[in-house]
Amino acid sequence: MAKIWSKGLDSDKLVSDFTVGKDRELDLRLAKYDILGSMAHIKMLVTIGLLEADEEKILRAELKNILGEVEKGNFALDDDAEDIHSQVEAMLTERLGEVGKKIHSGRSRNDQVLVDLKLFFKDAIIEIKDNAIKLFDLLQSLSEEHKNILLPGYTHGQVAMPSSFGLWFGAYAESLVDDMHTLVAAYRVADQNPLGSAAGYGSSFPLNREMTTEELGFSEMSYNVVAAQMGRGKTERTLAYSIASFANTLNKLAVDNCNYLSSNFGFISYPDNLTTGSSIMPHKKNPDVWELIRAHSNRLQSLPNEMALMTTNLPHGYHRDFQLLKEVLFPALEVINSLFEMTHFMLTHVSVNDDILSDDKYKYLFTVEEVNNRVLQGTPFREAYIQVGHAVNEGRFESSHSVNHTHAGSIGNLCTEQINRKMKQVAAEIG
Repeated sequence: MAKIWSKGLDSDKLVSDFTVGKDRELDLRLAKYDILGSMAHIKMLVTIGLLEADEEKILRAELKNILGEVEKGNFALDDDAEDIHSQVEAMLTERLGEVGKKIHSGRSRNDQVLVDLKLFFKDAIIEIKDNAIKLFDLLQSLSEEHKNILLPGYTHGQVAMPSSFGLWFGAYAESLVDDMHTLVAAYRVADQNPLGSAAGYGSSFPLNREMTTEELGFSEMSYNVVAAQMGRGKTERTLAYSIASFANTLNKLAVDNCNYLSSNFGFISYPDNLTTGSSIMPHKKNPDVWELIRAHSNRLQSLPNEMALMTTNLPHGYHRDFQLLKEVLFPALEVINSLFEMTHFMLTHVSVNDDILSDDKYKYLFTVEEVNNRVLQGTPFREAYIQVGHAVNEGRFESSHSVNHTHAGSIGNLCTEQINRKMKQVAAEIG
């Protein structure tokens, strides 16, 4: 198959193989979107006189056939195909003859791949959103279910003040709301139509970009054709920042689970079949799943930096460097969704210890409660602090192990409904 840019002399095979890289493999994920983009494009070409209506009908029918092959898993790139764009065009030409050669009028592979990527990213973002909401709902449910069970809170790694499983689970639910805001930003950047920007400087054809924007379901257009091409790299980086934000939340949750499951804490437990053992220590229950979630999420947090370095100091316009972004971002999309899946799966089987604070090592967990009780009875705060401090130093401190937190977001007032409202509001901005 001759390159679609070939003028009669192809590249050396070594150069060709190096520049194509993993594009042929990764482009299979873009096949559906490339076909949808072509369908919108040829419909527009009819309206500006670059394609006859009967030609568009023939092309559309064959594009639908190819789309069916994609959906059935019967589509593949030929060994000599450079990318998905050249493969589809070659198939149309082979099956339909000269009319297949007309499909590329008024566009470049630069705006064609941008359309494919943006449509792909929009669907990918919706999948992340759905998985995040699924985990969010579970965390809120666990928060309510265990809201009356206390556990120690820590600062500087030291026992600090009373917390609760309600606060713990609920905290990660609300953290996902913050992450969702970053996903909205990624969706808004992706939800702009670049088709018609061609190689980055527009076209002398009277393209109807408003029409293709509507046909492809974009809510907005990337108007300036140079800015549209500058979206290559920026779109990926914005999505990478969002993935990293979710990964940060999942990482902390994984670290907590690893710690809480250890015998030194004993705050939670999982069924034996969800943990692993030791080859020489019969008592071990290792949190391998959580450790891998921790490691994978750490890798994902490096994603924005990796992509930034790949695109730093590039002037405007297309550069082949952008091709490598797919090799980094596409696998990351699979990883973040698998982390959501495994985190949800593990938490559906978590058991919590409802008698943690009976251990004497948490004796001083309630010193702040005692200070506050004395303040409520009229003692100035600094004096109450000194009194309780002396009691601790002299071994006289005693506590009822009770808390009375009623303000918004505290142990006794988790604000679950309000947090749920926040999530619904931000998630509604996607899709």
